[in-house]
Amino acid sequence: MYTRILKPVKDKCFFLFGPRGTGKTTWVKTTYSDAIYLDLLRSELFTRLISDPGRLEQYILPNYQGYVVIDEVQRVPELLNEVHRLIEDRKIKFVLTGSSARKIRRGGYNLLAGRALSYQMYPLTAIEMGDDFNLGRSVIRGMLPMAQVDGYGEYLKSYIQTYLEQEIMQEGLTRNLSAFARFLEVASFSQGQLLNMASISRDVGVGRKVISGYFTILQDLLIGYLIKPFTKRSKRRLVSHAKFYFFDCGVYRAIRPTGPLDSGDEVSGIATESLVLSQLMANNDLLKLGYEVNYYRTATGVEVDFVLYGKRGLVAIEVKKSGKFKEGMISGLKRFKLDYPEAKLYLLYGGSQELYVNGVTVMSLEKALKEMDKWL
Repeated sequence: MYTRILKPVKDKCFFLFGPRGTGKTTWVKTTYSDAIYLDLLRSELFTRLISDPGRLEQYILPNYQGYVVIDEVQRVPELLNEVHRLIEDRKIKFVLTGSSARKIRRGGYNLLAGRALSYQMYPLTAIEMGDDFNLGRSVIRGMLPMAQVDGYGEYLKSYIQTYLEQEIMQEGLTRNLSAFARFLEVASFSQGQLLNMASISRDVGVGRKVISGYFTILQDLLIGYLIKPFTKRSKRRLVSHAKFYFFDCGVYRAIRPTGPLDSGDEVSGIATESLVLSQLMANNDLLKLGYEVNYYRTATGVEVDFVLYGKRGLVAIEVKKSGKFKEGMISGLKRFKLDYPEAKLYLLYGGSQELYVNGVTVMSLEKALKEMDKWL
């Protein structure tokens, strides 16, 4: 078990959201081992509380002063009214975990009117894994904790099926489960690409508004990112479409159909880029770096994979899985520098040699991910 970056909060109520399998339950049980633990995946408890949320207080002894953990709180969002009352009347401290706040918000329930903090759990980071992190393995398996053990392939396949059954079907997020399953496969071909809603709509066989709604579901469930273009003070005409990424490269590879006509290098290259994004998103949030995460692409095709902008500065990052450095790898970064001379430029590549070329810091991918807290 790895030590997670997320630090426990003392004497505060908080929500902990995150995709299934990211380690929320393990973290909560370890960090709050003495807490009252209520798991809404248990059918008996779920039935009792959904039929009468007021029964929640029956599980908390009159003089109890510790934490109460409610796991999968989005399954019974009506509980939040009772949680709110217990916070006010008895000063009970709650930890509320869930895979998404979507059902809570769409049901008209607020997140305790600001009385609770909100945090997110991500797949593992290279910083958390330390010496156990292996770039080649992670590009294939992804960074979900259970994908780090033998049998990861079956786990990742079942992960998708579990999401379809427990998150999509049971929660009633779409009426057409087969269309949504087709959409996931089609969306996997858009990984790291500019989104073309019309093309995806044709391939899935549903309308563009439905496809837009499907992407919203992926974002709400925290299993998909839409990365917008960086346009601040632009001197050139830029593309306006967002790019899409599944939140974990192992999940992406499990969803994406492959066959004899598919290029292994193409899939591996996109998976490597996806791994870097997932690490950027996690560390940016967990370490409170405060960046906006974008990409850059001009109408003429000049592109930089990721652009980070915030109080800490402007950072442009290009990702290449190749183990051999070539000058052409940094052409996009050099063009970006012409318009944004204040930017820090990084090329993360599959080799081991570190270089400084034309204002670009060339770093080993593996080292860059393990030490992301030091250079961002």
